[in-house]
Amino acid sequence: MSEENSGQHIYWESDDGLKLHARDFPSDSGKIPVICIPGLTRNARDFEHLGTVFDGHRRVIMLDLRGRGLSEYANDSNTYNPKQYVSDIIMLMDELQIPEAVFFGTSLGGVITMVMAKMYTARVAGALLNDIGPELDQKGLDRIAEHVGQGRSFDTWAHAGRDMAESSSDIFPDFTLKDWIAFAKKVYRMNSSGRIKLDYDMKIAEPFDSKGGGSGALWNALEHMKDIPTLILRGELSDLFSETVARKMLDKLDKADLVTIPRVGHCPTLEEPASLDAINQLLHRID
Repeated sequence: MSEENSGQHIYWESDDGLKLHARDFPSDSGKIPVICIPGLTRNARDFEHLGTVFDGHRRVIMLDLRGRGLSEYANDSNTYNPKQYVSDIIMLMDELQIPEAVFFGTSLGGVITMVMAKMYTARVAGALLNDIGPELDQKGLDRIAEHVGQGRSFDTWAHAGRDMAESSSDIFPDFTLKDWIAFAKKVYRMNSSGRIKLDYDMKIAEPFDSKGGGSGALWNALEHMKDIPTLILRGELSDLFSETVARKMLDKLDKADLVTIPRVGHCPTLEEPASLDAINQLLHRID
């Protein structure tokens, strides 16, 4: 285990023998820790800023799901599924002796959080569902399906940033080139040959389901969150998570708040002032 400004790098082993990675920003506050779960093609770097935000006042653990970041890639792409991710996370919690946590789930991470709530309700002390619900819009799914698993690479970070700006300017219309380069550094990595490549296993695209509509299983899972303090976060410009679905979720949950982040698509970075204010309110309710 090594310690840097990016927290302590911790590793654990999955039930099928993969070496998995997380970043751990410890705290002796005694407060319920936060476990951050990233989206489909993302990794722990999406949440790095929260280490500074919490500044030792609360433990925060940021996961690299299997096949992403510093976690090993799976031999069987069928293990890239929410139930396996839940199993991986429970093994980490047990190893670290964490009985319960507040889960911050972005996109796929929110799906994993819902499944976690169904399978291990007592382990979920609270939840942030970031631009995700049990029912997804086809437009957003089509956009994701078009890009996931496409092994792009670049010579420089500026090239990577400009490419992201061209393809995703409607998601973050206020981003500057500097913002896009910083964003690219969360999504890409520089390999041993000096090429800048996406930081995930291209095989995660194989089990990806691009069919829209509602998931009965996920609506059922949401029922298990009825009494769990929950923040539903939605990007105002989201093409994946509609306001209609968000409000339907709000009706089904007794302890949920809905906050819409202006001028952001799928999905909020959690660095927006409105996101951070909403997070503080959620944690205040849990504490």
